[in-house]
Amino acid sequence: MSEENKSENENKLNDVPDGMVLAENSRESIYCMCIVGQIEGHYLAGENQKSTKYEHILPRLVSLEEDEHTDGVLLLLNTMGGDVEAGLAIAELISSMSKPTVSIVLGGGHSIGVPLAVAAKKSFIVPSATMTIHPVRISGTVIGAPQTFTYFRDMQERIINFISRNSRAEPDTLRQLMMRPDQIATDIGSVLAGEEAVRYGIIDAIGGLTDALEALRGMIKK
Repeated sequence: MSEENKSENENKLNDVPDGMVLAENSRESIYCMCIVGQIEGHYLAGENQKSTKYEHILPRLVSLEEDEHTDGVLLLLNTMGGDVEAGLAIAELISSMSKPTVSIVLGGGHSIGVPLAVAAKKSFIVPSATMTIHPVRISGTVIGAPQTFTYFRDMQERIINFISRNSRAEPDTLRQLMMRPDQIATDIGSVLAGEEAVRYGIIDAIGGLTDALEALRGMIKK
């Protein structure tokens, strides 16, 4: 490797923000992106909370799509969920990328983390991870009018449709899991372990880092 190319590669690595890694070898270059904590939307998360800011992730995804040196993207998810619109925006951008994308759910992929997990072309979950599926929530002032409930219903359907389009899960199955009353204390919804998420068709397979990298390399070769 020439000094010029070496310097160029070092600059690229130095440009990677915290929580991101550009993994390169002689065969391919894989960008590892972490989506952790709370998905931060239009309002700032608390000072003591880990957060993923959508205004940082969206332009980074565009840059990766256009970067001829990046062969694929590996998404590592451990998120509690967060802002619905911000999460869907990230998920839609990931699903529309032409480059190979693979996700792994580690720890948890809860709430809006479910669309983020299925947005990749191939999704994995480790056996110990969990995913929470529940109805749409909102904080702040809620107006008790029919339009409010229509908005909730329509947003929920958009989430269900996105998940079903990008996975093997049936819309009716997702609705049933969202409305399950017997599993979460003082709440409704479902907490799925890794194998359950695969059985319901939400996630493609049980697997870890080696499985995800093998799947990504297979896509890159094609």
